[in-house]
Amino acid sequence: MAEVRLQEGESLESALRRFKRKVQTEDIIKEVKRHSYYLKPGEKMRIKQALARKRSRKKVRREVE
Repeated sequence: MAEVRLQEGESLESALRRFKRKVQTEDIIKEVKRHSYYLKPGEKMRIKQALARKRSRKKVRREVE
């Protein structure tokens, strides 16, 4: 769980920016989206395979350049 304490003399905007950065680095948003709905095991497997294909295509494309 992300927690940011307001430092002395710090504006609320900068504290909010720090909080957003911390949430992003801890992948909290990604985790919430993943748990927001149920995926059947077969659907989960298809998504996982599609991401693997996408990564491999990207890797090949980088090697060519």
